[in-house]
Amino acid sequence: MLLVAFVGIVEIRSATHHSYADVFFLKQLYWVLFGILSLIVVVSVDYHAIAENIPYIYLASILLLLTVLVLGHTVSGTRGWFSVAGHNLGQPSEFVKIAVILALSRFLAEIRTEYLPIRDIFKAGAIAGAPFLLILLQPDLGSALTILPILAAGLYLGGLKRRWILIGLLVGTTVIGMSWFLLKPYQKERIYTFLDPQRDPLGRGYHAIQSKIAVGSGGIWGKGLGKGSQTELGFLPERHTDFIFSVIGEEMGFLGTTLLLIVYFLILIRFIHVAQTARDKLGMHIALGASSLILFHVMVNVGMVVGFMPITGIPLPLLSYGGSSILATFILLGLVINVRMRRFIY
Repeated sequence: MLLVAFVGIVEIRSATHHSYADVFFLKQLYWVLFGILSLIVVVSVDYHAIAENIPYIYLASILLLLTVLVLGHTVSGTRGWFSVAGHNLGQPSEFVKIAVILALSRFLAEIRTEYLPIRDIFKAGAIAGAPFLLILLQPDLGSALTILPILAAGLYLGGLKRRWILIGLLVGTTVIGMSWFLLKPYQKERIYTFLDPQRDPLGRGYHAIQSKIAVGSGGIWGKGLGKGSQTELGFLPERHTDFIFSVIGEEMGFLGTTLLLIVYFLILIRFIHVAQTARDKLGMHIALGASSLILFHVMVNVGMVVGFMPITGIPLPLLSYGGSSILATFILLGLVINVRMRRFIY
């Protein structure tokens, strides 16, 4: 994780050194250092002691989401940030994801049956559903969607019967199919543009087109740090946040992006191993919930960059610029290390 964070600082410096945002890499460095400090604090407290306060943590997260809906600062059409004197102080939804992991982990760990009863499935859905809807109201579809893999992983690990999985897939497919007829013309146009960005190359399709040009122009070996034309000439939008992977593709090429994805893969394998060796169900759910969240972020962001996913604004963990995302990821890592450290304590 430290290696990924270091690459992120270097690439943010490379992506912004010719712009007004040339100090962003320093801010990112400060957030990484603060994140490491937060990780140490989280690791120092037994996760069972943290679990005892989960109801308060969850309630606080809901209150934060309600507060930001009323008093929050709007950025790119989303009222999801707290701001003072024009400076964004944080995005609560990043920390709410951790609260959802903890709340679902505690709830599912206390169930002693082999298979989940239908009432517990609905209770778990309500735990995840409340923050999902509040984030959706901001509106921030990308952040709201990150709640779903946490819920799915928790239910599967908790003993969801196969028939409920099949029913869920069938209902979800039907709802998605039927919703097409309820979409407004501009919403349908967004889907058409995702499938074919050239329909609106200077509008909705611009981000996707420029991102694919950047990634493709990197070739096998890349153009080198600070030498990417799409990045340096400003054609690539949001290059230090949502599209940082495009910068890496242009500057480090196929080899660099592959090595980076391998590092992410090794991190996820380690998370899963922690879940397998956890001393109890609580630790197992925390580790698997964390791995599902990281996996979803990586898959959606990388898929968005290469045109396989619609643009949703989901950051790449520890690479994309953003204090809330950095801090939340290190706290999440601290929880997983916490579970690992205490696997032999009884």
